[in-house]
Formats: sequence, structure tokens, C-alpha cells
Amino acid sequence: MKLRFQRKYLCIPYWLFLILFVILPILLIIYYAFTDTEGYFTIDALINFFSSTNKLNVFLTSLMFGVLNTIICLIIGYPIAYILANSKMKANYVLVMLFVMPMWINFVLRTGATRDVLSWIGLNGGEHPYFATMVGLVYNYLPFVILPLYSTMLKLDKSQLEAARDLGCNKLQVFTKSIFPQTVPGIVSAAMMVFMPTMSSQVIPEVLSEGKIILFGNSIYLNFTNYQWGDGSLMALVMLVIVGVTMLVTRNFSERDNEERGSQW
Repeated sequence: MKLRFQRKYLCIPYWLFLILFVILPILLIIYYAFTDTEGYFTIDALINFFSSTNKLNVFLTSLMFGVLNTIICLIIGYPIAYILANSKMKANYVLVMLFVMPMWINFVLRTGATRDVLSWIGLNGGEHPYFATMVGLVYNYLPFVILPLYSTMLKLDKSQLEAARDLGCNKLQVFTKSIFPQTVPGIVSAAMMVFMPTMSSQVIPEVLSEGKIILFGNSIYLNFTNYQWGDGSLMALVMLVIVGVTMLVTRNFSERDNEERGSQW
């Protein structure tokens, strides 16, 4: 009996990758989060997380840094992306590459270099841990805001902008009624690419704050290095839940925005 090649067989490598590197690790995290050292079911890690002041402080601190870093990166990155996307220079892609090139350098090296620069100007992490950490987060994640916004702004409907101007809209009205609504998908994508990685950052706060600031990523790392598998897995599971909820909310928001824009036309 000859086996005929079918298109559905192309999904096999994908499913193998999904099972080995996504589903199995998540199942292991769930297992360790709700079992003790002897393998019996327990919710001690869950109770410990919500009853521990230190863990809740770490969570709130991570949430604060995640929100602040996302807002600051959007405030800085939005006008930069707009200028680059609307630049009349033929080599504006070169300017984009200038923002992307630092990402080619090793993450740890970039963080160490940032620490040295801040120390040189007198803003070291020992004396200004929050400021130093915030600078490092913005520096490392700003390109992840500029790129999706730049790609979105390149696709702006120019005819819609011209129509708004012809109908008597001023620059502010053109921005609020036409440009901003069209860039919402890029904003949502940029926020997703910054918020969650910021909360789970480990190297940046450890190096730049000289160990004075502990974010969620640091706490998970410390739990695993101290062989506290239950607590570390529970915190990792909390991160997965936050990621899932965030993706669900932003997806619904994007779909609703697209429907509203479609109804307007």
C-alpha cells in the first residue's frame, strides 16, 4: 500500500514542536506548582504566594515597572516612528536601523554598558536604583515599540488623511480622528512586546539596581536556584495567566476597533 503525501503532513513538525516545547513545559510547571517534594497534591505554593508580603510586593513592583516602561516607551517611540514613517528622506530605513542595531549586541553586554555609563555620569544603581533600572528598561525595549509602530504607520491610508484635511480638520483633529485610530493595532502590539518582558526581566534590574530591585523574573530565578520548585513554578504559572489574559483583552480590543473603523466607512 503506497502512502500518498498530503498537505496535512506538513503540520507534523509544528505539532511536535508545540508538544515538546510548549505543552509539556506548561504541564511540568502546573505539576510542580501543585505538588510537594513527594509528589502529592498541595496548594501550599498558591497560599504562600497570596499570603507572602514579599511576593506580593515583588508582583506590584513588577506591575509598576511594566506599566511605566510601556507608557514611557510609547511616549518616546510614537513620535519617532511617525517621523521615520513620514520622512521624505530616501534613506529613512537607515535611521530605523540605527535604533535596531543596538539589539544586535548581546543583551548582557548592553546592560553592563548602560550601568557603566550611568555610573560615569553619577547615576549609579547603588544610589538611584529605580532611575537606573528604568533607564535600562526603556533603552532595551524602546526598539520593540518603534518597529511595530513604524510598520503600522507605513500603511496609513494617505487618502483618508487628505480627505480629513480637505474637510477642514486641523492637525490635531487629523491626528485624533484618523492617524491615531489607524495606529491602534501597532500600539497594542508594541505594548504587548514591552509590558510582559518588563515584568519578567531578570538581568536588567539585577545589574542596574545592584540587587536592590527584584522583579518577577528575579524572584522566579531565585526560587529555582534555591530548589523551591513549587513557589517558582507557581509564580511562572501566574505569569502565564497574565500573558493569556493580556493577549485575550488586547485581541478583543483590536477586533472591536477594526469593526468600528469598518462601520465608519
